[in-house]
Amino acid sequence: MDLFQSMKVFAKVAEIGSLSGAARALDMSNPSVTRHIGDLEAYLNARLFNRTTRRLSLTEAGTDYLERCRQLLQDLEEATLAAGSSAAKPAGTLRISAPVSFAVNHLGRVLGEYGQRYPDVALDITLSDRMVDLVDEGFDLAIRISRIRDSALVARQFASARSMVCASPSYLKKQGTPRVPEDLASHTCLIYSYQATRGEWHFSRKGKTHIAKVKGTVNANNGDLLREAAIAGMGIIVQPSFIVADALRSKTLVPLLSDYDMASLPIYAVYPSRRHLSAKVRTFVDFLLERFGENPEWERDLPA
Repeated sequence: MDLFQSMKVFAKVAEIGSLSGAARALDMSNPSVTRHIGDLEAYLNARLFNRTTRRLSLTEAGTDYLERCRQLLQDLEEATLAAGSSAAKPAGTLRISAPVSFAVNHLGRVLGEYGQRYPDVALDITLSDRMVDLVDEGFDLAIRISRIRDSALVARQFASARSMVCASPSYLKKQGTPRVPEDLASHTCLIYSYQATRGEWHFSRKGKTHIAKVKGTVNANNGDLLREAAIAGMGIIVQPSFIVADALRSKTLVPLLSDYDMASLPIYAVYPSRRHLSAKVRTFVDFLLERFGENPEWERDLPA
């Protein structure tokens, strides 16, 4: 049994959803594809597909094996390419998980530059604000905007962002301007659902902690939506500078409580700990650090 070939066949069948389609894509006969799947199931002692006359679907074991299989095939592909060169050349598919707002507002703008440098790397990007499992879900790398607690991951900080309190001029004209954090209790605030201290905004000044109890009529799990709601005059928000920077520059939002500090947000590239870091991951992490670095674009020219 050629295990590597059987894995390639299995991944292609799972991708296309049919044995005959995979056979055409791989330029193989239908019996040959069927034999590879049978050999692999016998080797694993597990059924990988549910088969009916009309439908082919992955079993639970097949779904789990597919993620690991894809990662192994990508690693083998890159190892093969590297073996033929004196220096590893970035190639293959780089699977990335990234937060929605950061990716839409900033990551998308710079991908073309990376692609020009490394044309042999294909980018497969999934946008999600949930904490994905890199190994189980087959991701090479994730961008995370939070403290890293998983010791099994390598985390490299490539930028940071400030938490900023903002509101529209129209809202402030009607409701007044808060002067201290405690004033926020009498204002309408727009709440980010994934915030760890939901319902409380924490500030500090001269070594003293201030906790503002906040409430409002809008809760959402997306910072871009909350920014637009704030621009429309619906209330006060706390959002990262990379989400509100353009609105602050255009003065559709106004910064508030600037004399008080809020916790900064570290932005990391994280990837599974491996003895040999692949060239595609290494170059992408280096690119993020180079492109954003110590003075990222969202921190430039902001009003005081």
